[in-house]
Amino acid sequence: MPLSLPRPLFDANATSGGKDLGPLPEWDLTDLYPAPDAPELKRDLDWLENACRTFAEDYEGKLDTLDASGFLDVIQRHEKIGAIAGRIMSFAGLRYYQLTVDSERAKFLSDMQEKVTNYTTPLVFFTLELNRLDDATLDALFDADADLARYKPAIRRIRALKPYQLSDEMEKFLHDMGVVGDAWEKLFDETIAGLTFEIDGEELGIEGTLNFLTDQDRSKREAAAHELARVFGENIRTFARIHNTTAKEKEVMDRWRGMPTAQTGRHLSNDVEPEVVEALRNAVVEAYPRLSHRYYELKRKWLGLDRMQVWDRNAPLPMETDRVIDWPEAREMVMDAYNAFDPRMGEIATPFFDKGWIDAAVKPGKAPGAFAHPTVTDVHPYVMLNYLGKPRDVMTLAHELGHGVHQVLAADQGEMLSSTPLTLAETASVFGEMLTFRKMLENAKDQKERKVMLAGKVEDMINTVVRQIAFYDFECKLHDARRGGELTPDDINALWMSVQAESLGEGFDFMEGYETFWAYIPHFVHSPFYVYAYAFGDGLVNALYATYEENPEGFQDKYFDMLKAGGSKHHKELLAPFGLDATDPKFWDKGLSMIEGFIDELEAMED
Repeated sequence: MPLSLPRPLFDANATSGGKDLGPLPEWDLTDLYPAPDAPELKRDLDWLENACRTFAEDYEGKLDTLDASGFLDVIQRHEKIGAIAGRIMSFAGLRYYQLTVDSERAKFLSDMQEKVTNYTTPLVFFTLELNRLDDATLDALFDADADLARYKPAIRRIRALKPYQLSDEMEKFLHDMGVVGDAWEKLFDETIAGLTFEIDGEELGIEGTLNFLTDQDRSKREAAAHELARVFGENIRTFARIHNTTAKEKEVMDRWRGMPTAQTGRHLSNDVEPEVVEALRNAVVEAYPRLSHRYYELKRKWLGLDRMQVWDRNAPLPMETDRVIDWPEAREMVMDAYNAFDPRMGEIATPFFDKGWIDAAVKPGKAPGAFAHPTVTDVHPYVMLNYLGKPRDVMTLAHELGHGVHQVLAADQGEMLSSTPLTLAETASVFGEMLTFRKMLENAKDQKERKVMLAGKVEDMINTVVRQIAFYDFECKLHDARRGGELTPDDINALWMSVQAESLGEGFDFMEGYETFWAYIPHFVHSPFYVYAYAFGDGLVNALYATYEENPEGFQDKYFDMLKAGGSKHHKELLAPFGLDATDPKFWDKGLSMIEGFIDELEAMED
């Protein structure tokens, strides 16, 4: 089966602001390896090279001769190889994300990628031979050994790729070529991390500049928007080259594999049916007028504006304070919410704070945004933030910690079954946000504070649902257009603008330069079509939370069982105990109605 190295779950909407935050934690990566030159790392590299070679010697050309016991041995050996390779790449990747502009760290990551790619090339035969076995043979093997049958869901997902499989020689070639695509991703990361912006005479990185888009002072928001546009514009040819190249690489791969659409590969890896994604997309687009258009019209009135500008989209409300939430308070807020839902959740979350599993501070050269990285199942996840003390940063902490809790719970499934499809990977993170929000709302001192919290939550949900579906539509248009030839920066800019007015509403004006704001979104380069998973997760969690409110009895145990399942069950199986079904088009309306309900409450406050 394909060696799937763990990747961070990037969250591009993380925003920040504030100082005097108290002691911010940094990662302790020694649970992976003590240092880049540690003997333990060399030992594992040597083991990996030998294990991959002997695996191929023992099994290549022989899968169809194995009995159930022999087949189980193959899978478990392959699983261990994946664990060691994943540990190596997690260590190299996390060091790199801490300081992406450091040439030594970049070289170390590249060297590890090349070694792991070269060592694991002999494994390519396994997926190819596995997919040549007929269903009856596999079913007989599963029936003969219960331990082997446990891996059936993972093998089912691999065999879903069977129609798109190429020759053995071509698959090995594409495996080796993977490092080239990775190089374009690193160029994107390094370019973004190396950008400098100047506002009021202060030189800032991208995180600090994006932070100004949520500043109370409108002139600072406007200055930040224009400065972002200026710097993106100066670098737009580089970003256009990266997007052209990665989209073309994907088009070539898809064409050779015979994939019918650019999105097919993502749907297969997400273990979700195309029609389910299409139903989600259509439900959200149809709801634009009831969600974002209606909310931003309310916000325009609150801000006292005739027209909304793009730098007003994430503006704080006039009655909102510039309160800074220091790190100890943020920890307490999230942990109170987690513990109130179930003490087991707080117990799992505590080591993240106490044992160096979170890297929170904004630092020059650090990767922007936020993510949770599962590493491997015999270590633990790591969470990266760029924490600067705004209420939305508390929500980001709750979100990434939710990922971490999910990853810890799923680890018992083992390397092959713990990894959750992206559509379900957002469940615990968005649920963690919802728990934290509800707890904060419950503690609101007065109606004004409640209004600010509700508005903030609606904005977060719009960013998670409306904005991400608009991103998805942009990507669909981008990849479709790239199939027709090279795209100029102006071509890509036009595609970006074609989805912005539709999603935000007629109340917005778009400044010159905003057409380049596609350039900094990491998902478009790192994980094409990832973004709909956010909307999927938000809709799913809204439906889950409504079920929790309607019938709380026994909900926690069912919820924990769902997280523990990791990737061992299809979304239909996971949601069945809650009486939910994502294949029902009305399912998405239930999730969207929660956002509408919050907007209804905000409108009622105007009366």
